Amino acid sequence: MVKRNKGSEARKPSGDRIVAQNRKGYHDYFISDTLEVGIVLVGSEIKSIRDNQVNLRDSYVTIRNGEAWLIGAHIAGYTEASYQDHDPRRDRKLLMHRREILKWRIMVEQKGYTIIPLKLYLAHNRAKVEIGLARGKREYDKREAIAERESERDIDRAIKEAYR
Repeated sequence: MVKRNKGSEARKPSGDRIVAQNRKGYHDYFISDTLEVGIVLVGSEIKSIRDNQVNLRDSYVTIRNGEAWLIGAHIAGYTEASYQDHDPRRDRKLLMHRREILKWRIMVEQKGYTIIPLKLYLAHNRAKVEIGLARGKREYDKREAIAERESERDIDRAIKEAYR
């Protein structure tokens, strides 16, 4: 079950363009809370993001020295960039309020959660990352989720057939 922060859906206008999603994150983890954060980028990175050259698989968020960092996200090099092109796998700082960082750090350290990026999207020409507070799934939980999804599809199919 995914809980959303209050008003997070109201803040996202329909014009947002999703650039990358971490589908494996939803498959491998239970997401208990989500948060929209900004990300610090260099010029060639935002151009690569606009070209959909992003991969969030196997990336995570860590908290160091009171700051949140996105680790392992791959933003491909921009072909038109000069010699000052960026490192595709560099650590990128996330923009969060101090009390949010403290709250999430406590959850990670004391409750055994991890923080993963779920989506990277453009909102009003600014790159935003939706991060989630996640707890790992066991193998039987994954099978249970797949069986539940298939049963919902079967029910939808049966309803559709009944109305024909």
